[in-house]
Amino acid sequence: MKVPYSTYLTGLEPALRRLFAILRPDYDYVSFLSTDSVGFTISISQKVRSVMDRNLTTERGTVVRVRKGGLYSEAAFNDLTADNAAEVAARIRQELSAQMELLRLTGTQVYETGAVPDAPAEVFAQMETEQLPETADTAALVRQFTEICDQTTASVQSAIDCSVRAQSTHICKLFFTDNRYLRQSYVYSEERVTILTSENGTTRFGTEGHSGLCGPELFADTAKTAAAAARNADAMRKAGSVAPGEYEVITTPAVSGIIAHEAFGHGVEMDMFVKNRALGRDYIGKRVASDLVTMHEGALCAKNVTSFAFDDEGTLAGDTVEIDHGILKTGICDALSAVRLGVAPTGNGKRQNFEHKVYTRMTNTVFDAGKNTLEEMIASIRYGYLLDMPESGMEDPKHWGIQCIIALGYEIRDGKLTGKTVTPMVLTGYVPDLLGNISMASGDVVVDGCGYCGKGYKEWVKVADGGPYLKTKVRLG
Repeated sequence: MKVPYSTYLTGLEPALRRLFAILRPDYDYVSFLSTDSVGFTISISQKVRSVMDRNLTTERGTVVRVRKGGLYSEAAFNDLTADNAAEVAARIRQELSAQMELLRLTGTQVYETGAVPDAPAEVFAQMETEQLPETADTAALVRQFTEICDQTTASVQSAIDCSVRAQSTHICKLFFTDNRYLRQSYVYSEERVTILTSENGTTRFGTEGHSGLCGPELFADTAKTAAAAARNADAMRKAGSVAPGEYEVITTPAVSGIIAHEAFGHGVEMDMFVKNRALGRDYIGKRVASDLVTMHEGALCAKNVTSFAFDDEGTLAGDTVEIDHGILKTGICDALSAVRLGVAPTGNGKRQNFEHKVYTRMTNTVFDAGKNTLEEMIASIRYGYLLDMPESGMEDPKHWGIQCIIALGYEIRDGKLTGKTVTPMVLTGYVPDLLGNISMASGDVVVDGCGYCGKGYKEWVKVADGGPYLKTKVRLG
């Protein structure tokens, strides 16, 4: 079925239009973004049973952006009614004026920015789902997850706990300006199963996630996710340590995804180009990877939790080819950064919620498929590792260093998996070297969206990433 559009936003729209008409004569540009999202999060373990009807992305409110004299300001509110548009407008004017005055009093350097694109567009996007989170039988899901936790704990040697965390969210957004009228509604869901083991005084974990642009029907496969987590937990339980050094490695799609996200995600966010904080700015049109590397970024390049019709600035979603056969073609940008750099926005302006600022943020960041098989890749390695279970990553966009924490490695010797495993590993390197060393890629691409991404130390948003199995050379420690 089509995901229904918010009755709240439909009812609010006449009042928003009145507010727009009141504010518009005072400014060169006015836009409104209103969001209404509902959903649930269920957390189940051997010790905890938790059901919440609110989660990190659930919100209801509006942000107005205005431009006057080359400066942009914003104000957020969630108290507009059919009768108080004039009152809310007066408060917004006061808040926006105070922002301008603060800049003047503090002598803050500001960017005088041209007008953002406002070409006429009308979109009403209702994506498909089988179920809605607001009508899901959460009691039945709790029973299902509890049984999975109990059975999985009993099936894994030395297991002391199993947890399931499941989330489903229904998002509706309305954006309009003088010339744009955009509406969308979609549902995304995700789950993660984690198993703790304790043996000889050592506690370890195995985990597996699953996500999709769909409703709670995703949770029909939770038992399969738990079985994969159990295999990972057993491999982790037996793992030794890795000797630091340089190795040929094969990355699973999950590890390929975190490399894509950290290497040419943050490194080509073009709001960092404006501030001269990313080395990628100097490499547009130059080789940064092997010929096997083509990388896409955008809400339309994959179908997962961050696949939407338009971003939080009213830019229609796209599919940006960041790297084309090893050549860095472009970065990604929000609308204001695009104006400052003289390029077209790519549909990557995202907010944590309506009360937070827009930044250039990733959506789906994905390596293209190659032509090899996993078996061929394993057979080509004399001594190295198959890397799986990424935990976290970070990058220095100014110098292109990358560091990823990988939980699990499977040893390969003389073209065969030996059955030995290692944990944990820190994967480090210089981004062009790491991507330049890619010599094989499999034909299957998997995208995962179970994680969040922060801008610096804050501003958390949903992202998805992935790719095929990749063979490269890295430093592990």
